Amino acid sequence: MGKVALITGITGQDGAYLAEYLIKKGYTVHGIKRRSSMFNTERIDHLYQDPHIENRNLILHYGDLTDSLNLTRIIGETQPDEIYNLAAMSHVKVSFDTPEYTANADGLGVLRILEAVRLLNLTSKTRIYQASTSELYGLVQEVPQKETTPFYPRSPYAVAKLYGYWITVNYREAYKMHASNGILFNHESPLRGETFVTRKVTRAVSRIALGMQDNLFMGNLSSKRDWGHAKDYIKAMYLILQQDQPDDYVIATGQTTTIRDFITMSFEEIGLGIEFINKGVDETAILREVNEKTFKEKVGDNYLEEITRKIGKLLVGVDPQYFRPTEVELLIGDASKAKRQLGWEPKYDLKALVSDMISSDLKLMKKEFFLKSGGYQVLNYFE
Repeated sequence: MGKVALITGITGQDGAYLAEYLIKKGYTVHGIKRRSSMFNTERIDHLYQDPHIENRNLILHYGDLTDSLNLTRIIGETQPDEIYNLAAMSHVKVSFDTPEYTANADGLGVLRILEAVRLLNLTSKTRIYQASTSELYGLVQEVPQKETTPFYPRSPYAVAKLYGYWITVNYREAYKMHASNGILFNHESPLRGETFVTRKVTRAVSRIALGMQDNLFMGNLSSKRDWGHAKDYIKAMYLILQQDQPDDYVIATGQTTTIRDFITMSFEEIGLGIEFINKGVDETAILREVNEKTFKEKVGDNYLEEITRKIGKLLVGVDPQYFRPTEVELLIGDASKAKRQLGWEPKYDLKALVSDMISSDLKLMKKEFFLKSGGYQVLNYFE
């Protein structure tokens, strides 16, 4: 019999990649998803198995981090060897609008899992991974940030995650639990939610290239982030729980990039050169040039004429509504400990990440463009 893993937030970016990774390693994976009137399992649909199949390796349960009885029941029924707590209200800007729910889910939700494991007498069996975040560092006290860097959270999301971090440490020390924190810096992928900054950019760049959208409006373009690929980071989660002793680890690339430069790289990936002018809320970017060869290869001949007409036109602007009340200006992680003790090294650099995300979004947007341009009629005809 293989190991049993329980993943909260299995329908999210990290949960989907981790589920696939663990199944390939022979795990039986149980996942917790919130009830919705709409299907929200797109990221794991390729892993789905009919409930009537015997010996399934992916089993889903309805649940929520705000429901302690439900969490305790699921953990008791599944008897997991490993729990990966990836569920959270994870949008930093939205956490300012929903601070109470964010605290309940992201802070007390961690306590509910730890307490369930303790009450069910699973402390010697079940290992727990808590998804902590680089947002803990907030107003950074040290550059780069490592495990010993003091925290200074700057959002309700980060403050809730701070409780989650320390309650994990407390239960580890008080009850001898194998409970560890992964302090993961920003990690992205084609599965990233569309409202997160990197995916918002790559999706908009693809739509602009296809003539489906004219402009992209952003918040603070000067914020710096340490971006890696989620495929690399879920491997670090797994490695953390394979260690003999629980501990806390920074997972990062050690490279930092402004949002402005990420946007530039995304346009360059499809052969579009942009130029930023002005500063602050008046900063904009115009289309400066088109590399026809690259654009044809990445996007296609059919869209070249229209994008060429946009040379000198506004592509990127700043909208103050996207600013956070308290901003995190600079994040860059030192993952030396993870590299030394876990043997973890990221395989994707930022260029490879941008290429992966742009390639995926171009395919998705072309499909959307086809359907909006009469594709439904074509499909219905053949049906």
